[in-house]
Amino acid sequence: MRISAPPVVSPDQYRALHQHAGLVRRASRGRILLRGADRKAYLHGLLSNDVLGLGTGDWCYATLLTAQGRMISDMRVFELGDRILLDLEREVAPAVAEHLDRFVITEDVAVENATDALVQLGVYGPDAAQIAGLAAVDPSTAPLFILPSSDIGIDGLDLIVASERAEALASALERAGAVVVDADTAEVTRIEAGIPRFLVDMDATTIPLEAGIEDRAISLTKGCYVGQEVIVRVLHRGGGRVAKKLVGLVLGGAGTQGDQVLAGDREVGRLTSAVDSPRLGKRIALAYVHRDFLEPGTALQVRAATGDSAAVVVSRPFAAS
Repeated sequence: MRISAPPVVSPDQYRALHQHAGLVRRASRGRILLRGADRKAYLHGLLSNDVLGLGTGDWCYATLLTAQGRMISDMRVFELGDRILLDLEREVAPAVAEHLDRFVITEDVAVENATDALVQLGVYGPDAAQIAGLAAVDPSTAPLFILPSSDIGIDGLDLIVASERAEALASALERAGAVVVDADTAEVTRIEAGIPRFLVDMDATTIPLEAGIEDRAISLTKGCYVGQEVIVRVLHRGGGRVAKKLVGLVLGGAGTQGDQVLAGDREVGRLTSAVDSPRLGKRIALAYVHRDFLEPGTALQVRAATGDSAAVVVSRPFAAS
């Protein structure tokens, strides 16, 4: 998984997200477009969720899996009427676009990696819709698409705009009252909401059930898709039990991505994300933990560079005490 410096929150930006509206440049996101009459049926056979049932304006969260049920990527899938937009991590967009294009044989499907052609600006918070509406009044700054979004843990909208018009739209959003929010602050709200992020909390070794995203990402009623056999086997024969699962931890001291989680002298997991939570006034983390230690209230320890400290398993999202 990607190792990065711990995110640090800006109090003013954090307050804007919760009380007004924050503008987040989604530079880490990639975009793939699929066109053609067979686009829904084609994706339906590859992704873990029900794409075929999407009407114009509908969307779903899904995963693209290997035959072994491991994640190639997660993504949001938007049916836009004449095309489908996939929103996923920028780093994996080229490989995913190539993967999707590789299996097109006779289907009427065209795959385009539109990451550079399109820019994604997120507006989140209670006033997001009002501010996005004000910015969209002027045709010169109107986005191509306005999409619902809560993947940073705050409800809002993602505005998709042609790259050459992105700065004009960003300026219009600021004039309308949006406060510019950096990526670190957006990461803090994501972690507080307990939302796993691909390449940080999930990677190519992850089965969706380990990350706890099956309720959002997997349809249990659709037909075959790549990796389905493994998922069904775990759900129905194994009762959904996997060797480890992603949990929330409230830490009594230091802790950062990659630190060991211990039960006594036994290593039972690793931290994947960790931040100081303004809402809880404590340090919190997401971590994969062995299935014997998943119950909320379970006492564990975290081995950080500065020494061991206490940790307690909690449910996601993190609730203020």
